[in-house]
Amino acid sequence: MLRNGLEPWHLLIVALVVILLFGSKRLPDTARALGKSLRILKSEAKAMASDDAPPHPRTESGADPVR
Repeated sequence: MLRNGLEPWHLLIVALVVILLFGSKRLPDTARALGKSLRILKSEAKAMASDDAPPHPRTESGADPVR
């Protein structure tokens, strides 16, 4: 039944339905907002990963080493 999955004409129909639902004027704004959201998500994920990283080793005196 679903041997070929999505064919090009399926994607064309989906694109037409999206354009009809949202209108051609709102699509650029929606795409821009989605891009901003993805950038924010990526930066927050990167910040969380750096928070999980172990702290830099300290010298014997307990002070941070000079970089």
